[in-house]
Formats: sequence, structure tokens, C-alpha cells
Amino acid sequence: MEDYEIVRGARGDGRLTAWDYIRSMIPDFFELHGDRLYGDDEAVVAGIGTLNKMPVSVIGIEKGKTTEERIKHNFGSAHPEGYRKALRLMKQAEKFRRPVVCLVDTAGAFCGIDAEEHGQGRAIADCLFEMSKLKTPIVSVVLGEGGSGGALALSHSDRIWMIEDAYYSVVSPESCANILWKDTTRAAEAAEMLCLTAPKLQKLGLIDRICKKDDPAQLAGELAGELAVLSAMSDEALLEARYRRFRRIGY
Repeated sequence: MEDYEIVRGARGDGRLTAWDYIRSMIPDFFELHGDRLYGDDEAVVAGIGTLNKMPVSVIGIEKGKTTEERIKHNFGSAHPEGYRKALRLMKQAEKFRRPVVCLVDTAGAFCGIDAEEHGQGRAIADCLFEMSKLKTPIVSVVLGEGGSGGALALSHSDRIWMIEDAYYSVVSPESCANILWKDTTRAAEAAEMLCLTAPKLQKLGLIDRICKKDDPAQLAGELAGELAVLSAMSDEALLEARYRRFRRIGY
């Protein structure tokens, strides 16, 4: 399948969303709300529960399926309060020694005027900075779209996994084509150049595992196993390995 077809599929109807995976993998999930500063953001679903008997904190970017759900969740484009809520949950997880699972599915953070006024750039930067030194394991899974800083904000992790037909990129193919050639009709060409599919990113060392599509049970087992390994590491070893993982990118 061509890279741009992967992108189009990742945006399509009928895909499992973050809520689908959460309900299947963590039946006792308890949702928490608010950033303790401004408000709540329905685009980010965050809470606690048990994954195969392991207590975890879960943060998911939710798009919704129906028109009403998509409007409620702002089509998966988070406001700064969503990223601040995510960071609040991460710091809580560190305090109680719970691993963190991030489920990423967004075309990008919301870029409206109100989001900028409320500190969108700072909220994303704070997530990246704090995740770099968080003393608890973090695994991020790209479920569908992994676009721009909105996805990167929840991906500074010990492990980055992707569903087999997802994409993960610093910019959308359309935006890339517009930047390079002022011609969005060349989006398919841009998609090939961006190397945004799971096999290409795994070959480049940017992601660690390709996961089977539409199989929450298998994903739950894989996550539990990986988190158990990471949880057995000392804080110092965990942070050093996380640092080295990102320093290796590009070499």
C-alpha cells in the first residue's frame, strides 16, 4: 500500500479509537478530569486502572466516531488544558509508581486563537521536558494518526509503538507539499519522502514495535510484558536508557 493511502486510511471511519482500546484493555478504568488551572479538554481522555492486574495511568487522544462525538472531542485536536491534564496524570503516576500508557491518535494539536492564548506551545513543551525525566516507565502507541507536535507531546517515551496501518510524522503530507512546492496536490509524493509508515520508521529506529490492527487483547498483553520489564529497571537506568534512545535518532 502506498504511503499516502496509509495516511488516508488512518483518517478514515471505522477505526478503533482510544476509548475502544481503553474499554477493552482496562475494564476498571476510572477517568480523571481537568488541568487544575483552566479547565478540562474532551480531546484527551486520562485516568487510572489495571492492565492485566498491573496498575497503570492511561492517557489517550480521542477523536470520536459519530459526528456528535467528534465535535465533543474536537476531532482529536487537543487544547493546552488537555496536555496539562496529561502531564498532571503523568506526575501523579510517578508519585504512585504507576507506569504510563499513552494512546496517540491526532492530526495535531488545536491551532485556534484561544489555544494559543492559553499557552499551547508551552503546554506541549512542558510535556516533552517533563517526560524526559519522569521516573516511571512510559510506552506510547500510535493508533491511527500521529501528527505534528500534538502527537510528539505524548511520545517522549521509553518505547514508541505503532499500529501496523498508522502513520507518525512531524507534519502532514499536505502541509509538507505546501511548504516545499506550494502545491498540496503533491501530498502523495510528500508522504513518500516523509517516511511516515510503521515499517519505514522501525527501520530508521524511530519506533520500537509494530502492533496488530484491531486487536486490543494482544496489545494489552504486549504492553503488560513491556511495562514489567521497564518497571524492573532502576530510576537511573530507566532515565539513562530513555536519554540514549533519543540521542541515537539520526545516527
